[in-house]
Amino acid sequence: MSITSQDPGVQRLIDIEAINKLIFDYAFHLDMNHPQDLVNLFVDDCEVIYGPNFGAVGREAYAKTLEGIGSYFVGTSHHVSNIVHDFKGNDEAHTRAVLYAWHRYTRERPDSHVYGQYHDVVVRVNGVWKFKRRELRVTGHKDFHVKECVPIGRA
Repeated sequence: MSITSQDPGVQRLIDIEAINKLIFDYAFHLDMNHPQDLVNLFVDDCEVIYGPNFGAVGREAYAKTLEGIGSYFVGTSHHVSNIVHDFKGNDEAHTRAVLYAWHRYTRERPDSHVYGQYHDVVVRVNGVWKFKRRELRVTGHKDFHVKECVPIGRA
């Protein structure tokens, strides 16, 4: 359901809350092993970057990266906070969110911990906010399965 307001300030608050929900839904569906629900959070021509050599362009390719996540992880827990939005008009925003993620693997290997940020471009399509671009940037990690990560890039 899409809620709208005639007041631009109120509409901006409604949009912020809807984008926050998008970000939180991503973490929830990833942790609950709902790959199709994850794919539905993205536009058709999306770009997803989890590392320099790991990601996808387009929803179909992104869906392929999610195949087998249920058998790869026993459980995951993704925590996002410190979300900031930079609106580029009424139907596009650039967002960043701080991430802590824990992964328990089905294989005999240690749990991993990831500290980083999501950098997103989100767009409104037919009244619904969706990811157009999602990039994981990593500050640090321990035993993460993604071997090469995009660094935060501190000054």
